[in-house]
Amino acid sequence: MMKLSPQTRLRLLGILPLLFFLAQGVHYRSIDQLGHMLWMCNIGNLVLALGLFFEKPLLVRVAAIWTIPGLFIWFFYVVLAWGVFLTSTLAHVGGIAVAALALKTYRMDRNAWRYAFGWSLLVQLISRFVTAPELNVNLAHAVQPGFERTFPSYWMFWLALTVATAIWLWLSGLLWRAVWPALEPSTTPATGVSAR
Repeated sequence: MMKLSPQTRLRLLGILPLLFFLAQGVHYRSIDQLGHMLWMCNIGNLVLALGLFFEKPLLVRVAAIWTIPGLFIWFFYVVLAWGVFLTSTLAHVGGIAVAALALKTYRMDRNAWRYAFGWSLLVQLISRFVTAPELNVNLAHAVQPGFERTFPSYWMFWLALTVATAIWLWLSGLLWRAVWPALEPSTTPATGVSAR
């Protein structure tokens, strides 16, 4: 039997989140709601797969950071409301499991949460322009049902959501970094002086 290098095994791991993403695509296509593919959790699996295939630590980290808030949001707004579906479970539980395995190698740095935040703003903007308002993908069109009395204006809701998202992503990055911190160089290459 052919022995695979750790690098090849890590690349092959990218097949799983790609399959999770495609499975969600098949599900949403069957109910004629492909716009749901732009939810951060779904698109995150694609980003995770690409990061693994092309050995891009930043993509792996960004996708991993989103798996933690994504898991909570999925549980409270999907599982409790509609129950458990196979493709949705694979996308969320499978995605976080693959991210955890990948971070054993790629680790988590201090700044990845900022990129995850910027990426979420970009995906939310794209969602506003390319998805149907009734789907409210990434809450890009309207106030989340149940919060209308708290936020009479969408833009008030959006501002609060943006601040909450930044905090969630920072905490998620902190949690991943507590488990698998990036290896910080102890000296700078040019001077040999301690980087602390």
